[in-house]
Amino acid sequence: MIPDLVLGTGQIVYWATVLVPAYLLGSIPFGLILGRLAGVGDVRQRGSGNIGATNVLRTGRRDLALATLVLDAAKGTLAVVLAMRFGPEPAGWAALAAVIGHMFPVWLGFRGGKGVATTYGTLLALTWPVALVSAAGWAALVAVFRRSSVGALGALAAGAPVLLWGLLELQRAGHLPIGLPGDPAHLPSLILIALLITFRHHANVRRLLKGTEPEIDLGRGTRDHPGPG
Repeated sequence: MIPDLVLGTGQIVYWATVLVPAYLLGSIPFGLILGRLAGVGDVRQRGSGNIGATNVLRTGRRDLALATLVLDAAKGTLAVVLAMRFGPEPAGWAALAAVIGHMFPVWLGFRGGKGVATTYGTLLALTWPVALVSAAGWAALVAVFRRSSVGALGALAAGAPVLLWGLLELQRAGHLPIGLPGDPAHLPSLILIALLITFRHHANVRRLLKGTEPEIDLGRGTRDHPGPG
């Protein structure tokens, strides 16, 4: 019993070392912080009420939106990099913890963003080929459909797990260099992240089905309506 208890305690400490820092990093509300520092107020009082870059763009400050996008992605990347020393499986779960932190930050009553930029950041650390293809897919979908939610749902919720699976299968068949980053241990966390992103976009999905989802004005930013950011 004692060895089992010690092992159990060790596992708790081990996973806490991986997941807690990742969650806390992910929960840093950069959109809210930058908005207040720049004097544009609480970004949660605009549009969708979220803290992500898309909603920051509704302030009319594209520089703040870009900074939010970069920082939200960077915190996801850092969370995974810090967990990589424990192996590929912990790195995958750290990615999930960082995205959960952004979506449900303890500092804001568990009401955060939709996790798109943070997910891209985790992908850059886990498997940059998938991240690059997902980013290109997001840009293409947004350019065609002019709706950020379509890009997020298509390139991340549907695309990222499938792309990673395809990368692994092509490597297994010898059609791609084995050294490209990507591990089967990352698939469960990416699938869970995809489900979370879909859940956080449930209102967008309903509006897409009704044809009432607002478009992005690529020249001036997003309109002041509920959206994905």
